[in-house]
Amino acid sequence: MTTTTTKTNGVGAAAAADAVVELLRELRLPHMRHAAPDLLATAKAQRWDPAEAVRALLTEEIAGRRASSIGTRRKAAGFPTGKTFDAWNETTSSIPAPTQAALRTLEWIGNHENLVICGPSGTGKTHFLEALGHAAVDAGAHVLWFSLEQLGQVVRRHRADDTTGRALRRILRADLILIDDIGLLPVAADTAEALYRIVDAAYEKRSIALSSNLHPAGFDELMPKTIANATVDRLLHHAHLVATQGDSHRLQQALAGKGVKALT
Repeated sequence: MTTTTTKTNGVGAAAAADAVVELLRELRLPHMRHAAPDLLATAKAQRWDPAEAVRALLTEEIAGRRASSIGTRRKAAGFPTGKTFDAWNETTSSIPAPTQAALRTLEWIGNHENLVICGPSGTGKTHFLEALGHAAVDAGAHVLWFSLEQLGQVVRRHRADDTTGRALRRILRADLILIDDIGLLPVAADTAEALYRIVDAAYEKRSIALSSNLHPAGFDELMPKTIANATVDRLLHHAHLVATQGDSHRLQQALAGKGVKALT
């Protein structure tokens, strides 16, 4: 059996590295290909074991694919502002710290449980909800964000060609469905229908998290009582109910002169 020995001089090593990069291109391993030149040079200089160099390249590919997947799922989620827990101040929130910590474990999503955050405007409901959504994406979940009006638009848009059921099934592919700002405006009939159909279809199969200015017991002020009762019955059966309180954070910041940057 004849074997070919690769030259170990600078020219031979550089050619071998170029060949590796080209092979990685053909194999469509972009993250390994991007890291290979520097990593192989480091491996040569530090006399790594070949297995260690291979392990490092594979680690780069896995990390790159994971980051790419997170980016894709984050974009598909449709988050409104990009607020995460990096900008969250748990000490100023009226949500008890143990409750915040428990919800941030995301165990409730794995258990197909729901979350309802209700309270006055400006008390951090939307920020906390969106931050949980970003955390779920980072943990590998598929997430979708809607305002209540957007759900109504789904029903209206697909009713004309009778594809509403198909559209709702696509939504139900998500592990977590976030619905923001219930209770700010009266609810049209098709919007109430959309909320009920999502809650009903997700029942014990997916997690729904929503924010509301109203306690769910008051949803019949916004929509027909029959639909409201059926929606709340399914929504709260396996749900964590969190109430926020206090003055608006936005108003407090505005009164303190922190709502805008000083003009120069």
